Amino acid sequence: MDYGHELVFGTFVTPTVDAPDRVIALAQLTEQVGLDLVSFQDHPYQPRLMDAWTLLSVVAAQTQRVKVTTNVANLPFRHPVVLARSVATLDLITGGRVELGLGSGGFLNAVAANGGPQLTTGQSIAALEEAIAIIREVWNPAGGGIRIPGQYYSLSGAKRGPAPAHDVSIWVGAYKPRMLALTGRLADGWLPSSGYAGPDQLTAMNKIIDDAAADAGRDPADVRRLYNISGRFAGRGGFLQGPEEVWIDQLTELTLGEGISTYILASDDPDDIRRFAEVAAGVREAVEVARSSAAAGGSGGAVAGSGTAVAGSEAAAAEPVASAGVAGSGFSVVPTPPPAVRRSDVQLLDESTRPTGPAPDPSRTYTPYQLQSGQHLIDVHDHLRAELEQIHDLVEQVAAGSLGIGAARSHINTMTMRQNNWTLGTYCESYCRLVTTHHSLEDASLFPHIRRADPELVPVVDRLQEEHKIIHDVLEGVDKALVALVDGSGDIDGLRAAVDVLDDTLLSHLSYEERELVEPLARLGVL
Repeated sequence: MDYGHELVFGTFVTPTVDAPDRVIALAQLTEQVGLDLVSFQDHPYQPRLMDAWTLLSVVAAQTQRVKVTTNVANLPFRHPVVLARSVATLDLITGGRVELGLGSGGFLNAVAANGGPQLTTGQSIAALEEAIAIIREVWNPAGGGIRIPGQYYSLSGAKRGPAPAHDVSIWVGAYKPRMLALTGRLADGWLPSSGYAGPDQLTAMNKIIDDAAADAGRDPADVRRLYNISGRFAGRGGFLQGPEEVWIDQLTELTLGEGISTYILASDDPDDIRRFAEVAAGVREAVEVARSSAAAGGSGGAVAGSGTAVAGSEAAAAEPVASAGVAGSGFSVVPTPPPAVRRSDVQLLDESTRPTGPAPDPSRTYTPYQLQSGQHLIDVHDHLRAELEQIHDLVEQVAAGSLGIGAARSHINTMTMRQNNWTLGTYCESYCRLVTTHHSLEDASLFPHIRRADPELVPVVDRLQEEHKIIHDVLEGVDKALVALVDGSGDIDGLRAAVDVLDDTLLSHLSYEERELVEPLARLGVL
């Protein structure tokens, strides 16, 4: 569905602390080539990244036209009253060039480790809902003191203002059903990334937003659909893999078929930014032609065909996408896709040779009890992802001299991912505490059970166990890099490289395992 929004194009620049002048120059280049928006991630617990709001202010001061936004603001570290006034202040200074990308907190363990609130995922979503209401009240000059008796944020007579120079949009980063529903009810825009929500997943996610908006009495078109994207202007056969005309065709289809109207390029390459400006011009022209044809009673051929070429081209270049069948079947547990951007040139997993299981039956229904097994696997993986981010932080602490190498080794060795058979072992151990007593699960029984229950999954299970061994070796490589740093035979760059290989290997594996197992766990039962 095309929601008819004006098209917007921008950049998502990495705010690396090592090269602040270059970051600002890329933001200025964004404006110079005619793009509309510059955005930066906001991870206050990450010392290798510049503070987002300080950087936004400097960029706004050194540009004239381009808008600036967080992508997305980390709410637990940004009290909603202070955040609202920061946004309004910068918006007033710039004459209306600020928007607010907002998230519930990202890596909650890292938030807590840095003194932020210790919240569960559910609590962080509830806190976000309260924060949105507070931010809008602060921006509203009408009325007396703000009184909101919230569970996470309580105001008892807070003064209003300042009001921003224009109606600032609140764009929410969301992937899971509860956050998507919140977006539909309350937000002005939805801001996912293609690395976590591929083109084949947008239809199902959009439906959750649309349904929630309608239930709240809103027009679904009130919610702008934004998309952080990445790709290469080389090769062919994948999503955003090829010359400008490939990008133009695919982004046009996403606009007309999925309603995406804001595209934000994640790249720190000046040539990519210049070429993306050409893509922006081509997409604007193609969408205008299609919309004019539809308004005049034409067939709108691009709309009729949308969704198929993008999904098909991505599947041709990457590994088989079983999760597209899950998303299309009404199965509400959404596997986490792998990141679109690799950290290392060393790739230990041949993703193109991964086997895939049988496609889910689109007519099948699942009970909440059945669904919780697959969701629990994702929850455990999210914990491992958070631990991976902690490892990156530990490396930077070692590099900065604030943490000893021995302490870093000790910390890594106590992490879940260092346990034997970490994925299966952690899943089984945690799942045993969750399921009812008539389910008994042991480490050695899960995969054998899946093999017996569905022979078509045997190649998948075998491949997963092979990858467990590879990941074990990668973890050993991180440990060896730490030892080398101690004895002087290695350096911090070698350690960073080893962790980057771990990042790519682990995240790819977790995504593959979720893609192939969340539905069978619900369908087959654990035991």
